Amino acid sequence: MATLNGLEDRGRTDPEQIPPTLDQNVFLLGRPPLTKFLDFVEDLAVNGRAADVKVLTEEWHTARALIRHIAKEELGLVDKPPIGPLPPCMIPLRDQLYKDPVFQHGFNKVGTVEVGMVELDRLVVYQKHIDLAHVQRLKQKLGPSPSEEDIFKLCLPFEHPQPLMRWMRPTSRSFVFISPSNDLRYLESTVLTSKNLIDYPPPGAISGVVGVVIGFGSNFFNVIHAEDRLVVHNGSHRAYTLRDMGITHAPCIIRHVTTREELRAVSSSDLRRNPDLYLKHPRPSMLKDYFDDRLRKLIDVPRRLYQITVKFDVESIDIPAM
Repeated sequence: MATLNGLEDRGRTDPEQIPPTLDQNVFLLGRPPLTKFLDFVEDLAVNGRAADVKVLTEEWHTARALIRHIAKEELGLVDKPPIGPLPPCMIPLRDQLYKDPVFQHGFNKVGTVEVGMVELDRLVVYQKHIDLAHVQRLKQKLGPSPSEEDIFKLCLPFEHPQPLMRWMRPTSRSFVFISPSNDLRYLESTVLTSKNLIDYPPPGAISGVVGVVIGFGSNFFNVIHAEDRLVVHNGSHRAYTLRDMGITHAPCIIRHVTTREELRAVSSSDLRRNPDLYLKHPRPSMLKDYFDDRLRKLIDVPRRLYQITVKFDVESIDIPAM
């Protein structure tokens, strides 16, 4: 297997051969813009700045030509994928999911929502790369022979297990939150009152508390059903994990939207900016492409932590009375 400046060429590698400070990523070739592929290699890959740009460009063009050929062979494969009912043993779990406040908050606005079984290979994806180290962690959590209940809880974890997270206060007016999970995010800002506080010794008579909420997303495996296609909105790594274990169908939240306006209200930035690329192209990127050695490249990337910094300022002035 050829190696180019730390970039492992197509195919699989033994995870034990990769230093523990590196994570291997699957990057889709030929579909994302060439500049995004080259930028990913240059900015993130091991020895990426020393990589041969001409060789990388040729690989990308080879994959792009193959995609045009595949589009003719698989014409219509991505359209009208079936949505199946849940197995009977998952129905009680679905009912628990419906009662989850996080689910209710995230899926009660635009479009209609159902929970059903989807065929993984026929899902459209817009995420460009998959972190195989995270996939390995998900496999270890799931075990070699998961039950249907295990699969449901992996895909739709209504108990919301918390990834590792640490915080510190480097200055009197800033806080830093760090996690190995790239799901760490700013959730919202809000105003609280003394009724919202527990075990907090007030330094004075509280009039209000400004809260900046940092945490993790709902982390539900969900897709958007638009124009007869299913596009993965969240949960690409879990879908990849199940597919890599030989599991072909998975429980999923499906949000049905009927107009482009609804799509813009619920979709991610990439799908929002380029809807035709995923909804009109005869052969958009699909989950199964992550496993096609002709359409992917394995790239070693230094392991990263994700950080959010919250800064605030307080100004007190006198103003003339009205």
